[in-house]
Amino acid sequence: MKHQLEFEKPIFELQRKLDELRKHPEKHAMGVNFEDEAKSIERKLEETRKQIYSNLTAWQRVMLARHPKRPYTLDYFRTVFTDFTELHGDRLYSDDRAVVGGFAKLAGRPVLALGTQKGRDTKENILRNFGSAHPEGYRKALRLMRLADKFGLPIVTIIDTAGAYPGIGAEERHIAEAIAVNLREMTLLEVPIIAVVIGEGGSGGALGIGVADRVLILENAYYSVISPEGCAAILWKDRAAAAKAAEALKITSKSLLELGLVDEIIPEPLGGAHSDLTATAASVQKHLLKHLAQLDGLATAERLRQRYGKYRHFGHFHETPAALGGTTLEAKPA
Repeated sequence: MKHQLEFEKPIFELQRKLDELRKHPEKHAMGVNFEDEAKSIERKLEETRKQIYSNLTAWQRVMLARHPKRPYTLDYFRTVFTDFTELHGDRLYSDDRAVVGGFAKLAGRPVLALGTQKGRDTKENILRNFGSAHPEGYRKALRLMRLADKFGLPIVTIIDTAGAYPGIGAEERHIAEAIAVNLREMTLLEVPIIAVVIGEGGSGGALGIGVADRVLILENAYYSVISPEGCAAILWKDRAAAAKAAEALKITSKSLLELGLVDEIIPEPLGGAHSDLTATAASVQKHLLKHLAQLDGLATAERLRQRYGKYRHFGHFHETPAALGGTTLEAKPA
């Protein structure tokens, strides 16, 4: 109840009634069959859940992606992988705790796992900088990826960030340069790379560890060049128009797949990833293993060619005749 979202209120209200009935059945037993009433509420609860979660708007999915109980990167490191050993520091400035990474095993296979990590409370959020990396975070990530490349280990990156940290200190230490170098170098790494967007995929902050052979996204995650609130503030001069902006930005997993910006959607349990971490983790692992097996079947040169071509095709347009003469531009998926 503490973390219920606005659109989830009908579900929580039915659940409250059901819990109350089970706790004090005698209060409702006057001429009413307790078991029948409980079953009726259970059926209605299930129908309501399916109705709500099957028809989520873009903004509602953004709200789920930001849910405070949603699993974070380290949660997946503990459930999808085994034997995770974290490595620290960029060997240039410091250790950015917004980026976590190290060696692990995926179904027994050694890999490098790294990603952006948010905090669960105020203290941890300050430590993790709310999941927004500094330049040293991206340099640490690149150091670890180069290490994996040296030893021939596949790389799995987990993306969950509102964006790179835009503060003065980050600018002084060249945040744009750090991200740009990662974009260039990740296209050249010879080992397979798979990226998974598990929550928020915020602009260059996400792309700084997101150049991969395969980009997967959880059903209720999003990937966007700007936040819906930021877009609303620019286009409508009002952050309250965030829901409208979310629809216009086409940032949901379904839209991203249609546009060719991601390769596959990983389904979530009804209610979101936070409702069943075990099931979500099993699904993530299954999809990682599937795509890793596909990438293993490609020669290195062909895999690099496909990776480079994938990102070069983003943003391509083609012209089609307009209704009243002239031309209009339409997005052309990769």
